[in-house]
Amino acid sequence: MTLPSDGGLCSKDAITLAALLRRREVSARELIAAHIDRVMAVDPVVNAIVTRCFDTAMVKAAAADEALVRGEEPGLLHGLPVAHKDLVETAGVRTTYGSRLFADNVPDHDAVVVSRMAAAGAISLGKTNTPEFGAGSHTVNEVFGATRNPYDTSRSAGGSSGGSAAALAARMICLADGSDLGGSLRNPASFCNVVGLRPSPGRVPKWPASDVLDTMSVIGPMARTVGDVALLLAAISGPDPRVPLALDAPPPAVTDPALIRDGLLRDVTGLRVAWSADLGLPVDPAVREIVTAARQVLVELGCEVIDAMPDLSGADEVFRTWRAFRFATNYGPLLAAHGDKVGANVTWNVGRGLELTMADLSRATVLGDRLASQVSEFFETVDAFACPAVQVVPFDVGLDWVHEIDGVAQHNYLDWMASAYLISATGLPALSVPAGFSPAGLPVGLQLVGRRRGDWPLLALAHAFESATGYGSVPPERVT
Repeated sequence: MTLPSDGGLCSKDAITLAALLRRREVSARELIAAHIDRVMAVDPVVNAIVTRCFDTAMVKAAAADEALVRGEEPGLLHGLPVAHKDLVETAGVRTTYGSRLFADNVPDHDAVVVSRMAAAGAISLGKTNTPEFGAGSHTVNEVFGATRNPYDTSRSAGGSSGGSAAALAARMICLADGSDLGGSLRNPASFCNVVGLRPSPGRVPKWPASDVLDTMSVIGPMARTVGDVALLLAAISGPDPRVPLALDAPPPAVTDPALIRDGLLRDVTGLRVAWSADLGLPVDPAVREIVTAARQVLVELGCEVIDAMPDLSGADEVFRTWRAFRFATNYGPLLAAHGDKVGANVTWNVGRGLELTMADLSRATVLGDRLASQVSEFFETVDAFACPAVQVVPFDVGLDWVHEIDGVAQHNYLDWMASAYLISATGLPALSVPAGFSPAGLPVGLQLVGRRRGDWPLLALAHAFESATGYGSVPPERVT
């Protein structure tokens, strides 16, 4: 099915909309109403925004307009329509985590990312779909069903932030939060032709948290443009006294959204970018072809591109061990008490966690330390690393996960996500930026990885790539 086009407000990026709101060329009421109409028109097919807060959103839009009339200084996200992933708590709004066990759960508090977006003036339209407890890069659960890809509604939107990515791609919202353990911001961004940033651990404080020492799972921004991702990152980053490992670096001291984008306009000439078409993994030929073309774009931007990749030995074991350990910690008690109501992915991953020994955890700790040294040494001589964000194009929405890539069997729901989760294990900032379309019109993203805590230089490189290609500006209705 082809989605209807939208040539009006919903097609504009967040920074452009912010300028229109500030100049009072459009009201927050008009903007939110337009996006609500868009949700009503396309979401019955896409199934991205699964819990809706339309009445509350219109009340907040009226308050935002009145604040401008009074001459109050608008927040960085003043009046902008957003949505929150159904893994983050929202006070007074159903938060299911994609689980039947929490189908009627209504928290009494906001996650810090939700409260920061609201404090900056964003207006939430609701919650976006996610697989059960975020387990897997395919957004489907027994509470709401599957989210479909706006570029081909017979295909997956990816995951676990698939509802966020699909809502952005279908022009229902202009900004969304997401989370990323093994690729949950980058995978759906690649599948849905949007931008998803996995920030440096601690850049965006994660509260509440089940493990304050966890640096593998992060909260981050999604949007249709790199500039909009930077805008949302500015609003949600910065230290929090409740989060021990939050980075002390404050967000940019900027009140004009346009200045956020202007700050990304850097000359990337001479940047040394390492490049790999496959990370040594099986990759769909269509993805390989698009990533190879992206290499030439970086060359034409003036980057020095070399064929090289960091030593990621140990990364697979580090990721799988700590992921399994935290699944057993977080969901083991639920599985023990309600095993018949817990899905296959969570059950499998909890099982792997319960099999771990002290020797396994000790080995993962040593390997993690070695991995950090390996990637730090690699980035002493390069500024960034480019590779596939996902090894495949969007797959059939009816599949549980990818079972084969270019003739190579994938044995569990994690295997096919390795191009993303190996990078997660490094602790480096990484993003997916639109890089082109397969012959069937399916989106493919380029993964760019930055130096440790180098989120803003990474965004500048991605902005240059985005400006040179323009793939992200191609909406679903123009793709055949």
